Amino acid sequence: MSENENITRLQLDGKEYILIGTAHVSKQSAEQVKEIIEAEKPDSVCIELDEQRYQSITEGSKWQEKDIFKVIKEKKATLLLINLAISSFQKRMANQFGINAGQEMIQGIESAKDVGANLVLADRNIQITFARIWSNVGFWGKMKLLTQIIYSIFSREEISEQELEKLKTQDMLDSMLDDFTENFPKLKTPLIDERDQYLSQKIKEAEGDKIVAVLGAAHVPGITKEIKKEHDLKKLNARPPKSKWPKVIAWTIPIVILTLIFLTFNANPSAAMDQTLSWILWNGSLSAIGVALAFAHPLTILTAFIAAPITSLDPITAAGWFAGFVQAYFHRPNVSDFEKLSDDVLTVKGFWQNKVTRILLVVVFANLGSSLGTFIGGADIIRVFLENF
Repeated sequence: MSENENITRLQLDGKEYILIGTAHVSKQSAEQVKEIIEAEKPDSVCIELDEQRYQSITEGSKWQEKDIFKVIKEKKATLLLINLAISSFQKRMANQFGINAGQEMIQGIESAKDVGANLVLADRNIQITFARIWSNVGFWGKMKLLTQIIYSIFSREEISEQELEKLKTQDMLDSMLDDFTENFPKLKTPLIDERDQYLSQKIKEAEGDKIVAVLGAAHVPGITKEIKKEHDLKKLNARPPKSKWPKVIAWTIPIVILTLIFLTFNANPSAAMDQTLSWILWNGSLSAIGVALAFAHPLTILTAFIAAPITSLDPITAAGWFAGFVQAYFHRPNVSDFEKLSDDVLTVKGFWQNKVTRILLVVVFANLGSSLGTFIGGADIIRVFLENF
């Protein structure tokens, strides 16, 4: 690797910026990062990580020791899911090619410390990036995106040589969502363009007269252009406003159901009681059956039966939440359970025995059963209503 191919030097407002375009799956990139930082002795070193990803890299063992519900309480569940997807992706690369991704970032952190440089975490918070992606894809896009992330976690498919070459010019987020961005071109804005702007502004604001930035090679051209402009970090960090329609629809269903039962009650109280019983039995029974299929704890099954008829009328909650919480109370997983997923999901026995996947099954099956119960029970309520009017 010659410096000319991977190093971009910029002079701007009396400061020197040295952009190292790294390959995230290249041992040579990590070596080059070490050489450049030691030779240049910069005032600041910027790396393409945010605070949460930095912690996951530097405190990996501490993540394993954390309780999953503490992670959720700290609102790091999304990060955990993404970390799981990335680590699964990296594990497959390591097994197939003997390459550990992200070594150049770790090297940048260590070399900055060695030369006494200020370390700057220059990338945008991964949860904000995904929130802005989420708002751009619509309902079916959300389903496809979730499917792709989950598939990347459980996939055992080998990576081709062509895909490996592509990875050498992309960062981990870009590579994971590469196929998805082809179908949804709008994703390029939050995933690539906005991050180029954010990274360039953070690099420009770094302390000192000489700045080294360790970046995925794909971001260097954009940053070279964007660093000459001023960017509003507050605006780039803003979460997109949520659409009102999902809430409107979610509240409409229970209002219609309760209204029909109330009108039926005025005409025929006995028929209204039949409607109510039908709602409880269809919702509760199907949700409980779903949870039983996950081999859940008996009290988890009972919880699903009780919660489903109520949560189906409350858009804020879901039967799966209550069932999952009870299941976790009796079989509480740690983050270390997530690390066994890539092996456990290869067999039906492993999938059902892993504490994390068992809870996922409980949550999903409880909600699916409750949704099916809402459809069937709702149809029965409408039938009885029409018979009495």
